[in-house]
Amino acid sequence: MKNDVYRTIIRPLVTEKGTRQSQTVNAYPFEVAPEANKQQIKDAIEKIYGVKVLLVRTANRKGKPRRTGRRMGTTRHWKKAVVVLHEDHHIDLF
Repeated sequence: MKNDVYRTIIRPLVTEKGTRQSQTVNAYPFEVAPEANKQQIKDAIEKIYGVKVLLVRTANRKGKPRRTGRRMGTTRHWKKAVVVLHEDHHIDLF
């Protein structure tokens, strides 16, 4: 994957669990490009938000089956990354 930070990070995941984690353990969830590795995710978060990243946890999320009329289909597969920041840094988005 080309090392473009704005293609690596797709969007932040603002959920109840993510908000709680950002306040308690300083961890922030993001949807990332499926081909991005942990080092690319770390570099992108540090460049975009200007913070110090300690740890990156990733998970590939499988699409769920959905019915559209008579046919069955699936939602798209995507990759989730939970980024743990240094205790002196935080992201104001959450």
